[in-house]
Amino acid sequence: MSKSALPIGVKESPSNTKPMGVAVIGCGYWGTNYVRIFNELTESRVVAVCEQSPDRLKEVARRFPNVYLTTQVEDVLSQPDVQGVVVCTEATSHFNVTRRLLLAGKHVLVEKPLTTTSTHAEKLIELADSHSATLMVGHTFVFNAGIRKVKEYVQQESGRVYYLYARRTNLGPIRRDVNALWDLAPHDIAIFNYLLDSSPEWVSAIGGKVLGNCRDDVGFVSLGYPGNILGHVHVSWADPDKAREVVVVKSDRRIVFNDLNGPEQVRVFEKGVSPVDEEPLNYGESRFQIRDGDIISPRIEPVEPLKNQCRHFLECIRTAKRPVSNGMHGRDVVRVLEAINRSVECKGLQVPVEDKADYVHPNVDASEAPECSLR
Repeated sequence: MSKSALPIGVKESPSNTKPMGVAVIGCGYWGTNYVRIFNELTESRVVAVCEQSPDRLKEVARRFPNVYLTTQVEDVLSQPDVQGVVVCTEATSHFNVTRRLLLAGKHVLVEKPLTTTSTHAEKLIELADSHSATLMVGHTFVFNAGIRKVKEYVQQESGRVYYLYARRTNLGPIRRDVNALWDLAPHDIAIFNYLLDSSPEWVSAIGGKVLGNCRDDVGFVSLGYPGNILGHVHVSWADPDKAREVVVVKSDRRIVFNDLNGPEQVRVFEKGVSPVDEEPLNYGESRFQIRDGDIISPRIEPVEPLKNQCRHFLECIRTAKRPVSNGMHGRDVVRVLEAINRSVECKGLQVPVEDKADYVHPNVDASEAPECSLR
C-alpha cells in the first residue's frame, strides 16, 4: 500500500462512485454511532447489522428500517455488496471475528484495542496484507481536530518535549471482558504515539480493584519514550469527575487538550523553562531561563472525529492507501498494553515494551503471571 492518507478533510466522493456497502458487527453504544454515521455519509450505505441482543436489533430496526438485521456473522460474510465491516464486539472476540472477515475478502475497521495479544495482531496484519485488504483500528482521537492541532504545536521546531500526561476518568461504564487499563488507556497511548511519532520503550504501571471487582478499575501508567520523554496516564471507572484531558509540556510552552471544553478545546500557554548555554553555577547546577508569554486558544474545526474516521476508512478502501491508524499502530498499542499488564502483575516494576511479548491477559489469575524480573 502507498503512504498514509490524510484523515481530515476527506469529504468529497466522486459523483459516479456507487455508495460503498458497509456492515456493523456489534451494535452497542459505539456500534450504533457507526450505523448512524455510515448511514449519513453519501459515499456509503449500511447494508447489514449483526448483533446478539434482540432489544438492540429492535432499536436498530426502528431507527434504520432499511438495514438487514442478523445475529450471525456468516450472514455478513456471505453478502457480496458488503465491502467494509466495522467490528464493535467485545475486545476478546476481535481477533476471531476480524480474521473471518479478512479471510472472506472484507475490509475491516476494528474498535480498540485491535486484539488482546500482539501475536494475534501480527496475524491480522499479515492476513490483511496477503488479501490486499484494509485493516484499520478505531483510534478515534487521532482523527480529532483538537489532537491534530496539538500535534502541530508539538512538531514546531521551537522548544523540545519534556513530558506528556493524560487523565481519562468517569463513573464507568464497567466492562466485562477487559479491565479499565485495557478499556481506557489505548486512547491515550495511541494519542501519545501519534503526537511523538514513536512508541514507548518501557512501562511502569499499577492498578487497583477499588470497586471490589475481579478486574482493575483504576490504573496509573508511566511510559518512557525515546529522547528521554516521559508519559503518564491515569484511568478510572470509579472517579465521579469525568475527564478527557491530554497535556504536553515543552521547554517553551504547555499545550492542553480538553475534550470536554468545546469552546476552547485546545489552549496553549506560552510559558516554559529551559537551561541556557552558560557556565554552570556549580557542579550539577545549570542556569535556567524562564519564558512567560500569552495564552492562546486556536480555532478548532467543529467536525465529529468519528465521522472523520469513517470517511478515512472509506477513502482507504477506495484508494488502497494505508490508514493513519493502521494495523501496525494497533499492534504497537497492544504491545504497550501487554507490558502494562506485566508491570501491574509485578507491582509497578519497570518493564520493556517487547517486539514479541504476549504477556498474560489482564483477566488471568495472578498466580499464572510470569516471574517478575528485570530483563
